[in-house]
Amino acid sequence: MTEGLIVLALAWTGYFALHSLLASLGFKQWVEGRWPALGRRYRLWYNGLATVLLAVPLGLAWALRGPLLWQWSGAGKWVAWAVTAVGLVGFVAATRYYDMAAFMGLRSGVGRADDADQPLRISPLHRFVRHPWYFFGLLILWSRPMDAAWLVSALCITVYAAVGSQLEDRKLLALYGEPYRQYRRRVPGLVPLPWRWLDRRGAAALEALADPLSRSAHR
Repeated sequence: MTEGLIVLALAWTGYFALHSLLASLGFKQWVEGRWPALGRRYRLWYNGLATVLLAVPLGLAWALRGPLLWQWSGAGKWVAWAVTAVGLVGFVAATRYYDMAAFMGLRSGVGRADDADQPLRISPLHRFVRHPWYFFGLLILWSRPMDAAWLVSALCITVYAAVGSQLEDRKLLALYGEPYRQYRRRVPGLVPLPWRWLDRRGAAALEALADPLSRSAHR
């Protein structure tokens, strides 16, 4: 069983390492320079490959399922379900503030290495946490009963959320520069904090500062 859990941890590590490599601007630029036609549909094949490869660690976790290490009971069970519900509702609500057609790669030419032309948008959720999908996903993840395989998976996913959010920040900082640096100083990355958030006016000011036309004028 221990050997299986180690293999599971390595499978998650390999998946996330490949996921981060494929998501990097440098790799996107390399693909676009070598295969322009593929670059125009980069996000579509990237999402497809990520979905297919996810079957490996998830399949291992399912195969290694065993006795529960813990599960919520009594009042804790209702609290856990409430947390899960908040995570699900929040995760779905966050999709309203993304261009999902662009995110999924269903529009040709979107998601390429020239994303610098895309405006910075700070949604109501992004005013409180920079990566709301990660935050709500972690709520769902840790409010469920745990066996050993799922605990290893949850730990790996949590580490990736922490590291991946930093990598995403670096990419967005490269795209938006000082406006995103200010945003990152004022809004937490993964867990909302009562004393760090942006009001509507502050968010609008950073969006205006990061506007592609504004950035071009200052180059």
